[in-house]
Amino acid sequence: MPLFKLLCLVIGLGGLIAQAEAQTPFGAQSAEASPDRSQQWRIPSPDRNIAAHALLFRPPGDGPFPLAIIAHASTENVLRRAQMPQPQYRALASWLVARGYAVLVPERSGHGGTGGRYLEDQSGCDEANYVRAGQATADSIATALAYMRQQAFVRQNGTVILGHSAGGWGALALAGQNPQGIAAIIAFSPGRGGHANDRPNQVCAPHTLTTAAAEFGKAARVPVIWLVARNDSYFSPALSRQLADAFRAGGDRVDFRALPEFRSEGHWLAETDGGEESFGPTLDNAMKAIMAKPARAR
Repeated sequence: MPLFKLLCLVIGLGGLIAQAEAQTPFGAQSAEASPDRSQQWRIPSPDRNIAAHALLFRPPGDGPFPLAIIAHASTENVLRRAQMPQPQYRALASWLVARGYAVLVPERSGHGGTGGRYLEDQSGCDEANYVRAGQATADSIATALAYMRQQAFVRQNGTVILGHSAGGWGALALAGQNPQGIAAIIAFSPGRGGHANDRPNQVCAPHTLTTAAAEFGKAARVPVIWLVARNDSYFSPALSRQLADAFRAGGDRVDFRALPEFRSEGHWLAETDGGEESFGPTLDNAMKAIMAKPARAR
């Protein structure tokens, strides 16, 4: 089958599945399971025709619990997006549940089983629009946040947004909007355009990426913890520090931390079992420092 026809078939099937699932009521779609009371949910997305897939994890009891939302990585490749397994981040979620958080891992439009239109297109490499792509991701996070705040087991303040790669980029865009009730943004190797043309340590339009980071930081007043492994070949510690400095120039304090090398590719630290052994102590200390300070909007 020609590639063009295959792409059309993938997109068409994704749209049909999404339309069917849009008729499914939001909320829990399965019984709770081990570990951490894991449960399939459907939640709203910025595309009103799409019910986004999500995994929810919770501590024992009825709550209310502070909420943590984990925003997953992405790719510009349509076939890879369509074939993506549902993001789980189980080790990171368990780490958060152990600290009292209810954790939601939503799958955004245009990815995997959620399907539908990809809202985060950056428009290629040389002419990449990183601000628009980040804001689209931020809209998905904000939509999930608004819905979860309606749940009786979720506290209205003390929320933590965690993002990985493109999800981290969206979390930085959200920081620039200063939404109420968010205590901290935790960004694992945030950025877009990494592995340009599938080449390690190559980034599409890095100067444009830096300018976009500064744009997000202009109005941001949410504390940001920025984590990157020393062997990250998507966004190196050197580039990540430049991005953090650009964000910091306009916004609030950024706690930038370069972590030890993680296995063969540090970029996947956040979603890999065992990654918590690397980021856990650093993140614990950084979060305690933030939570100990007077809150603006927690």
